[in-house]
Amino acid sequence: MTTLLEELPRSDIVDGALHPSQTPVLFGQSTATEQFLNAFNAGRLHHAWLITGARGIGKATLTWQIAKFLLTTPDPSEESGLFGAPEPAASLTIDPAHPICSRINAGSEPGVIAIRRTFDEKRKRLRQMITVDEIRKLKSFFNLSATDGGRRIVIVDCAEDMNANAANALLKILEEPPKNAYLFLISHQPAKLLPTIRSRCRELRLKELTPLHVAQALEAAATDMTDVDVNALAILSGGSVGEAVKLMNLNGLDLYQKILDILEALPRLENEKVISISDMFTTPSSSGEFEFFVSLLELSLNRLSLSGAKTEQDVKQSIFNETSVFSRLCPNRQAAIQWAELAQELSARLRRGHAVNLDASALILDTFFQIEACAARTAQSSEA
Repeated sequence: MTTLLEELPRSDIVDGALHPSQTPVLFGQSTATEQFLNAFNAGRLHHAWLITGARGIGKATLTWQIAKFLLTTPDPSEESGLFGAPEPAASLTIDPAHPICSRINAGSEPGVIAIRRTFDEKRKRLRQMITVDEIRKLKSFFNLSATDGGRRIVIVDCAEDMNANAANALLKILEEPPKNAYLFLISHQPAKLLPTIRSRCRELRLKELTPLHVAQALEAAATDMTDVDVNALAILSGGSVGEAVKLMNLNGLDLYQKILDILEALPRLENEKVISISDMFTTPSSSGEFEFFVSLLELSLNRLSLSGAKTEQDVKQSIFNETSVFSRLCPNRQAAIQWAELAQELSARLRRGHAVNLDASALILDTFFQIEACAARTAQSSEA
């Protein structure tokens, strides 16, 4: 079924995944769900909520579940004639056949508005920021939706995408919120928000998902999990379903294994394996894939450095051939520092070079030469 959600590129959806408003089940976030329900049942529903946590762990899914819940569930403080107040709500789950759920899925529910980065028709791409014009739309939204006297829901996804003017405009609304209006600010990095915005919101923090929850979420989204190493997927994605979907769509597990295979041969660099990776990024259309490679390389080097740090924050679990590779390349804290510094330096150099259209293959070859040199230095240091 084609919906309005599919017409233009959206900043709040991962390619290959359902939009959060259409995701049927939320996994691994029972604590946050319970906290919201407790506030609702106690009649202490704050007008502004800051939904925080890592990317892809269910913040937007929870927010849309709350939106459906608030638009369909009566206030517990209101009496219902002879029968008194309704029973306390035990779940956010709403029948998907409910008309409000159908309208939300179609993008046509008048009681909710989503503020996000919009599509720039002139440049044919998503805007980099949420502009003040998007926040100004809330004035007409509040005026129009106030006629039925029901709740009105504003979802900002994500809040740190707002530019300065947009943030200040939203702050004015938070300072004097309209009656029956509830604002939900989704944030991956709340520290980037204005302190005055954070102070006017009640925070609802979501936690990292376990491998089991990641697998359950992917299966619920009708993702084919045949022959997929779910444990590796969960670890590399940081417990993020959104990142796990990206890893699957872009064959991230295979690419990560190729990077490990190159590291395994160090301090001797196997040029043919490096070339096989660099050849993947020879066309302009591979720009997004190049950034994906940079993030995976950065992740592999960071995990390598953590393995030699010998602290409680070591690599959580080893996947593939990491244990043997990492223990040899990074045997101590001195080597860990060198690898950590190299990871930061190389990722910055790769992104700068790609931003000014330097040849991607040449950038990758040079990067692995730098990695080869670091491996030689750490080997000499450990032998001394």
